[in-house]
Amino acid sequence: MSESNGRLENIRVLIVDDDQDVLESMEAAFRAEGALTQAVGDGNEAVDICHDDPPDLVILDMMLPGRSGFLALEKIKGKTDSPLVIMVTANEGKRHQAYAESLGVDRYLLKPVPLGKLLEESAALLKARDTK
Repeated sequence: MSESNGRLENIRVLIVDDDQDVLESMEAAFRAEGALTQAVGDGNEAVDICHDDPPDLVILDMMLPGRSGFLALEKIKGKTDSPLVIMVTANEGKRHQAYAESLGVDRYLLKPVPLGKLLEESAALLKARDTK
């Protein structure tokens, strides 16, 4: 078995964004860290996946077709085994951040999020969860 030093080795990550370029770059970055990724372009699909086979972590865009990131977040969080969620958005409004936090978001990052920062935040959240 090959030894990998990926910070996110075998972590299941669902990436939700309607921008194909963003999806592809995030997916490549997470895979380079050893994560098992799944990428979808709308909130309804994300909610279905989280209910049927919850990942460890969800990277969630706020502006999505079908079901907004907020509505998806509402359905994804709230259970004891809910995945960690990092919301990424271009919206700088404090009200939006406060609302996301009230729904249980674990991190709220403003786009453009450098991929390195996104990976660091993801690794830190997972580490914190695992030490609880």
